[in-house]
Amino acid sequence: MKDLDAFINLRELQMGGNELKDLVIHQDSNVLSNLEEIYLDNFTLNTNILQSIGVFASLKTLSLSDCGLIGPLPSQGWCDLKNLEALDVSENALEGMLPHCFSNLTSLRELDISRNQFQIPLSFAPFANLSNLKALLSNENKMVLEPPFYTSILKFQLEAISLSKCITSQQPNLELPTFLYYQYDLGYVDLSHNNFSGTVPTWLLENNTKLEVLILMGNSFTGPLSLPSAPNSNMSVIDISQNKLQGQIPTGICSTFPHLRRLFLSKNAFEGNIPLCLSGMKYLSFLDLSNNQLYGKVPEELITKSLAILRLSNNNLSGNVVPVILSANGVQHLYLDGNNFSGEMTNVDVSTFEFPYSLREIDLSNNKLHGKLPRWIGNASFLWRLDLSNNGFEGSIPMEFCKLNWLEFLDLSQNNLSGSIPSCFNPPNIEHVHLHRNRLRGPLSLAFYNSSSIVTLDLRGNNLTGSIPKWIYTLSSLSVLLLKDNHFYGEVPNELCKLHSLSIIDLSQNMFSGPIPSCLGNLSLPMQTKKTLTNGRTIPSLTGDGFTKTLVDYFNPSSYIEEVIEFTTKSGFLSYEGDILADMTGIDLSCNNLTGHIPPELGNLSEIYSLNLSHNKLTGVIPSSFTKLHQIESLDLSYNNLSGEIPNQLVELNSLEVFSVAYNNLSGSIPEKAQFGTFIENSYEGNPFLCGAILHKSCSKTDSPSTISTVSEDKGEDGLIGTYDFCVSFLVSFVVALLTIFVVLYINPYWRRAWFSLVGKCITTCRYSNVGKFLTYHIFKRYV
Repeated sequence: MKDLDAFINLRELQMGGNELKDLVIHQDSNVLSNLEEIYLDNFTLNTNILQSIGVFASLKTLSLSDCGLIGPLPSQGWCDLKNLEALDVSENALEGMLPHCFSNLTSLRELDISRNQFQIPLSFAPFANLSNLKALLSNENKMVLEPPFYTSILKFQLEAISLSKCITSQQPNLELPTFLYYQYDLGYVDLSHNNFSGTVPTWLLENNTKLEVLILMGNSFTGPLSLPSAPNSNMSVIDISQNKLQGQIPTGICSTFPHLRRLFLSKNAFEGNIPLCLSGMKYLSFLDLSNNQLYGKVPEELITKSLAILRLSNNNLSGNVVPVILSANGVQHLYLDGNNFSGEMTNVDVSTFEFPYSLREIDLSNNKLHGKLPRWIGNASFLWRLDLSNNGFEGSIPMEFCKLNWLEFLDLSQNNLSGSIPSCFNPPNIEHVHLHRNRLRGPLSLAFYNSSSIVTLDLRGNNLTGSIPKWIYTLSSLSVLLLKDNHFYGEVPNELCKLHSLSIIDLSQNMFSGPIPSCLGNLSLPMQTKKTLTNGRTIPSLTGDGFTKTLVDYFNPSSYIEEVIEFTTKSGFLSYEGDILADMTGIDLSCNNLTGHIPPELGNLSEIYSLNLSHNKLTGVIPSSFTKLHQIESLDLSYNNLSGEIPNQLVELNSLEVFSVAYNNLSGSIPEKAQFGTFIENSYEGNPFLCGAILHKSCSKTDSPSTISTVSEDKGEDGLIGTYDFCVSFLVSFVVALLTIFVVLYINPYWRRAWFSLVGKCITTCRYSNVGKFLTYHIFKRYV
């Protein structure tokens, strides 16, 4: 067994609480008493370890983050660590109130109990005696109210506090914890996502002149944005986004916070023009005024050399956007989407401008731009992401776009683009291509041949023709293939099965024919693929060197452009993004001319969430192997020529929410157990030989094709009895009719004479007819 001092430094060693306890017992007491730091992050430990940890008398730092600790904290052992200065038990499943012995940790300076299930009183009484406490992180715990008579005097003066997501209820008029009124040394405050109401607490800034970071996002603060009476030259980050603030952005914000580096006022109800004074803030590097009601033009002076990220999305801004782009020297990320910018981007003399080579990302989507795509975009050779979707651009994709060698993300969807995709367009780093809902034509371009970096290829809703090329397998990273609503034809190639990263396939509304490749069942449909664009957010945390006060990267996303995938499932057209997109898997081959049986191998797609084979010409039975689709939520096999019964094994699909086999030739009874008891009648209509309570047809009275055949055979076996009855009935009827005629002729002489006269004429006619035929026959033979 390793010595304890060696063990403490082995971060990846798996050891439970009991093993550590045994190790502690057999060590030299001098070794135990001299240890000052223990880091067991990401271990699998038992909560009882905290009862054994008290033997480390000189311990100053204890980090047990993400160790699987559950239940309440023990009330002995670890509370004896009188020298402990930093404690991190974040990201566990600890719960309940903090024990009374917690007040014994009088040397504690840094405490991180984030992302647990503790109940923290609003008075923060458990921390009252921790006079040396400087940093407290309690994110994602639960703050609770106390009896009104309960009071406590807090002895600490914090420098940093983070209480994000501690109040999940929608309780109205919820005020800030009162102990904050008596804090004067705060440099970092995060009270985000708590539904606090009232006006913005300017007293918090006035009481704490050292305050550098104030995060109040995701609350319910109302009214105009008020500012403190005195300037604060230390303030670096202000985030008051996602509140209910109104009115204009005060122009005094620039002089009140002259050294501001990051300002977030998004998702409020601010109106009016963008304050011109913001252009004079020489330290401002990140400005987010998105999702408000701002109007007017974007001041060109706003684009300063210090500004790296400018986000003005989803306002009512208007005017010509080209000067804003061409003056963005120093700007790396420019988001102007969701506004009223209009005009042509080509009707500009760009020869007098030098394209800003700092630009890495441009988002002009959802505006009113029109005309042809600007060729001068090709000069942005270092551009990573470009989004011009949902405008009125027309014409072809310029050949100059082939110069964008660093491009990773391109979205030109929902315009009026025509022509073919340039064959030269093959950026070596391209990952996400969105060209859907245009008027592009021609076969699938060689532009994508051997593009091993492509993750998403979205070409839906165009006029593309031809077949899926055999070289599709060269797109080795392809995860999302969307070819819906085009004019593709031919068979679905087996080469698709070689794309081991595929997780979403949509080939619907085309003219594909032939069988479904059975090898599709070999796809692993990976759950974690690079389908999303990641955003990064760094928050303070406890480290071996103490609390991280430097917040240069407090909010520095790699991109605000999101990867959104639209896919038809659960009888609806849904959009997937973020973490949901990362987990989504599905195959849609509907509305084609596919024939043959459904391959039983598709039952191997155990991770698939949606499978749509409707509106084809498929025959045969529903494979019983579908019972292995354990994750499936939507299964649509309607409008085909399937026969046989619905396999009873499908009742084991507990995740199934939407199911349809309408308009086939299915027969037999409908399963009614588990999820199948929730499906509506429309799921089965158009199958005349299906029966069950949902169709209001009793299976005992319903004739299936097999039943009809049996009935016919039964009638055949009884055929002799039916013939005998018929003969007897006919003979009796004939005798009765004959006797009736004789009786009538005997009684009525007039009818008798008429009858004999009729019989005589018939005999004469028959005789002359036969004689004539005889003479004609002999004359014909004689002369012929």
